[in-house]
Amino acid sequence: MLRIRRRDFIAFVGGAAAWPIAARAQQPPRIRRLGVLMNLPENAEAQSRYTVFQQSLAEMGWTAGRNLQVDIRWGAADADLYHKYAPELVALAPDVILVSGTSALGPMQRATRGCRSYS
Repeated sequence: MLRIRRRDFIAFVGGAAAWPIAARAQQPPRIRRLGVLMNLPENAEAQSRYTVFQQSLAEMGWTAGRNLQVDIRWGAADADLYHKYAPELVALAPDVILVSGTSALGPMQRATRGCRSYS
């Protein structure tokens, strides 16, 4: 009859329980995706604002290329571009969508109707 000491048994069970946690810890962090629809044209002022936005994200631990991918579209206050870019951004399946300006909000709402929400 095989006899296992209580201490050995507890160590074995504890090690087996910790193995999935250790395996998960070795996986690279999931890259989150952020979709941005700006109401500005892509110019120096808009790039400056976007740079400040990126710096603010970095201060909170979100860095493009490390744990964040940002897909940005510049609407330039053009309704046709909003209608073009909104479904394009939704098709990329971002985790979060940021819309700058109320005129871009309507096309984005229409593009996201029927999308699954993960709360």
